[in-house]
Amino acid sequence: MDHASLSALCSMTVTPVLKRTLHWIGNGLAIIGIFFVILRLYRDWHVRDLSYISLNIWLAVTCLAIFYCFDSFLLVFAWRRILKSLGVDVSRAWSIKIYGISQLAKYVPGNVFHIAGRQALGMSAGISGGILAKSTGWEIGLISVSGAVFSWLVLPLLIPFVTLPASIALILLTIVGLGYILYIFFSFHLFLAFIYQISFLLISGGIFVILLGALVQNEGGEHLQAWIFICSAYVVAWLVGLVTPGAPAGVGVRELILLFLLKGLVNDEDLLMAVVLGRILTFAGDLLFFSLSSFFLMIKKEIKNE
Repeated sequence: MDHASLSALCSMTVTPVLKRTLHWIGNGLAIIGIFFVILRLYRDWHVRDLSYISLNIWLAVTCLAIFYCFDSFLLVFAWRRILKSLGVDVSRAWSIKIYGISQLAKYVPGNVFHIAGRQALGMSAGISGGILAKSTGWEIGLISVSGAVFSWLVLPLLIPFVTLPASIALILLTIVGLGYILYIFFSFHLFLAFIYQISFLLISGGIFVILLGALVQNEGGEHLQAWIFICSAYVVAWLVGLVTPGAPAGVGVRELILLFLLKGLVNDEDLLMAVVLGRILTFAGDLLFFSLSSFFLMIKKEIKNE
């Protein structure tokens, strides 16, 4: 879907027929996303030898997938706050339903179909296409800035004389400064959206660190500095994947960035295996998030019909 098509979608007058059509488009993109998730899982399963992965590791992957599912709710809360800043007050339940159903479409090649799906589902619910497009712009802008903030923690990997305490000080000052600007010059809702997104990225990086730690069975407080570098490198790689055109959910791009940033810090084979398992757990987490959103939608319909 190009810019012209999206602009046309934003300016449409939503008639009852168009409302139903947009609803089906949004749900259809989610279903297509499920297909690509399954296809990617199948390819990952056969490209790398996962037979030696222990039951404990798979148990960790399962637990982390559930944790990632609930981590995704932070993105929903951020999007809802962005909508509030634009004068649209939607319920938490509605935002969970729309975001959860559309999110799977990010795995469709093109890396924009989850946005198109959310646009279609939102317009089918009667929200202005222009408002939805603005909310998407704010969402992408804020999460890009949030991800870029973590680049301060990657500096010691690229510039040896930059210390970790200095990087931590820079990231804290940046978060406080950006939060202040959003709160004073824009709105409290955008400030909260920024905090939600920072929290989502921090937890996502932490999930990858836990997974890698379980895989290499490397413990000990003396490795705290390395884990901080790995967490921040993961977030930076996530950001590059997000803004790379055409990469479904950033797949392929993030691996290259991680290999570059963590060269010499983590064994390449362990890192690639962690990336594959991390991809499996995020796929599973997104599927669970989609399932919870769909289940919530069914429950809501049953309540309405009573």
